[in-house]
Amino acid sequence: MTEPKRATAPYLSVRGGSEAIKFYKAAFAAEELERFDHEGKLGHATLRINGGILMLADEFPEIEHLTGNVAPPTLGNRTTVTINLTVDDADAWFDRAVMAGAEILRPVTGEFFGRHGKLRDPFGHVWSVVTLKDG
Repeated sequence: MTEPKRATAPYLSVRGGSEAIKFYKAAFAAEELERFDHEGKLGHATLRINGGILMLADEFPEIEHLTGNVAPPTLGNRTTVTINLTVDDADAWFDRAVMAGAEILRPVTGEFFGRHGKLRDPFGHVWSVVTLKDG
């Protein structure tokens, strides 16, 4: 397997890293590329989703001053970013994520740019699932 080029990739802080990996596999057909456990938690993992890279680790609030982030539950289940996932069939990808346990924030609808829906994963991160119009 050729390691994908790592340019810019989201790095998520979660609570329950092992469960998050299971969710991303079920919801988004994620492929686990690497995983390192640390002190009974997920220290780091790299996943490939639809050709892109997503990195994640369990939060370590005791060293937030070194990591610079915490998981959404620590912030009252808020996040400051949306992960945009461009796919071939927004409806199918969205439905699969909901079946895996994602919360619907905005159902998939037709937009001027294509089909788009928004959901929150069980770990507090927000995703836009998009299929762009041709041309």
